[in-house]
Amino acid sequence: MNTKVNIAGITFKNPILTASGTFGSGQEYAQFVDLNRLGGVITKGVANVPWEGNPTPRVAEVYGGMLNAVGLQNPGVDVLIKRDLPFLQQFDTRILVNVCGRSVYDYLDVVERLNDQPVSMLEINISCPNVKEGGMAFGQAPNMAAHITQEIRKKSTHPIIIKLSPNVTNIGEMAKAVEAAGADGISLINTLLGMKIDVKSRRFALANRTGGLSGPAVHPVAVRMVYEAAHAVDIPIIGMGGVRNAEDALEMMLAGATAVAVGTANFANPTATVDIVNDIRQFMVAEGVQDINEMIGAVHD
Repeated sequence: MNTKVNIAGITFKNPILTASGTFGSGQEYAQFVDLNRLGGVITKGVANVPWEGNPTPRVAEVYGGMLNAVGLQNPGVDVLIKRDLPFLQQFDTRILVNVCGRSVYDYLDVVERLNDQPVSMLEINISCPNVKEGGMAFGQAPNMAAHITQEIRKKSTHPIIIKLSPNVTNIGEMAKAVEAAGADGISLINTLLGMKIDVKSRRFALANRTGGLSGPAVHPVAVRMVYEAAHAVDIPIIGMGGVRNAEDALEMMLAGATAVAVGTANFANPTATVDIVNDIRQFMVAEGVQDINEMIGAVHD
């Protein structure tokens, strides 16, 4: 029975990864999860300098998930290199670094500093606001997404996975744009833009007013977007969005994802990732699936 999958020439022991921003760099979860069991760990987003993030409150529970406006708080790439990568190297799992920035220069600075580091690939978060363009996210316009992908592809020695925003009109168009610009793969979806208001205090639940919606509520949207992207491009897809169990993960794969990242579920169940790995193996035995790759894009009418 084969659970290995391949993304951009890199082999993963199984298709289950951790979604950026929900697992730190693994230190917080190592007491609950054997990281050796995972296909890979996607680190929390890292910038070229430390980011403080948004003011509090910046997390709110909502029906079917949560809103967050953390603002990509992170200690910067130097800390990742000195502290987090040596920790992750102890384990037999792939290391994917999520990269964020507020300008093309910011992204390229991080990418170049990671070129000689022991990572398998980079996940590029293009949902960051571009300060040069009045705060519009890089991932909200095909030309901007293509431009930053092209610039990063020129500089990176690692495969690059472009993390797409769902807050667009046509996800297939975005996927095509970054594929044409040199992306080795795409991951989706990032969070959906949402808002919560406390009716008694008449105040916004988040200091930022809006935040990213994640959790089970977004899963059907994520599955639809993975399916649409898979039919628009030939590069591999890492699917994410509201994955709680093996059924959710396999649904993503049937829609066209090669691998699946588990995010918000980690907060409710710290062992969610390894539970899903175990349950996928049980599913394969029960259903007579010899190779997990048989599931990729296998949905039919």
